Amino acid sequence: MSAPVVLITGSSSGIGLATAVAAARAGFTTVATLREPARARELTEAAGRAGVTLDVRRLDVTDAGSVAACLAGVAETHGRLDALVNNAGVSNSDPTLEMSTMAALRANLEVNFFGVIAVSRAALPLLRATAGRLVTIGSVHGVVGQPFNEAYCAAKFAVEGFMESLAPVAAAHGVRVSVVVPGYVPDTRFGVFPDIDRTTVQAASGPYAPTFADYLAWVGGQGWEAAGQPAREVAEVVVRTLRAERPAFRVPTNAWAAAYLEQKLADPDGATVQTLANTWIGRPQGLSG
Repeated sequence: MSAPVVLITGSSSGIGLATAVAAARAGFTTVATLREPARARELTEAAGRAGVTLDVRRLDVTDAGSVAACLAGVAETHGRLDALVNNAGVSNSDPTLEMSTMAALRANLEVNFFGVIAVSRAALPLLRATAGRLVTIGSVHGVVGQPFNEAYCAAKFAVEGFMESLAPVAAAHGVRVSVVVPGYVPDTRFGVFPDIDRTTVQAASGPYAPTFADYLAWVGGQGWEAAGQPAREVAEVVVRTLRAERPAFRVPTNAWAAAYLEQKLADPDGATVQTLANTWIGRPQGLSG
């Protein structure tokens, strides 16, 4: 049997890059995609150091033509697709709702939510043919709302709800759906407000500046950044999820993320909801796949 084929979005850096390398090392034929092929140098150098080969392709999750062309190319070249890892995403660039614009809010959802759905929709026929895996990189922000991250949280909440709803139906047709849930990953270009100067943003925050200052103090002190986890650890969790015979729906990437989720969830791995949902589509109680 040929090696299983996995497609990973947003592979130019961070979790996507680490997952592409880890998947290739684990024996997957790895299609590592990114929006700008000119940014592939870091990815290809990491693959070279690891001694693995990647199939690097362009994929813009917000461009329907790009999505269709990439999936068709994968099918033509490899003849199959066994797994999709939805990783591509963008972070907030505006600290509050009032400081943002409707265009910026829509752009956030376009990448972080609709982009995930577009690639998943295109991949599902191929995944059904192989009884494959559909894995999405979520966030603890998709369960617990984070101050000054409203748009990002809204998108991740939407992804959680969509995938939770899709999972029992996809499983009934052979495709396992999981959301891998990391916290803060410092060795990535993503992070918390990664591409902007925090002092400048705070100065532009108007009446919210004092509250934003307190939030940034928490982030950099005993809060968010103190719980950082390297991208390679998240990638290892993704690969284990891809290889698991019966992966959980919701998979936190470390003990901190699990504890964070449990502050809100009574069903931290999603098993209770999935078991209940199966009864709504005519599947026996307790049968999850």
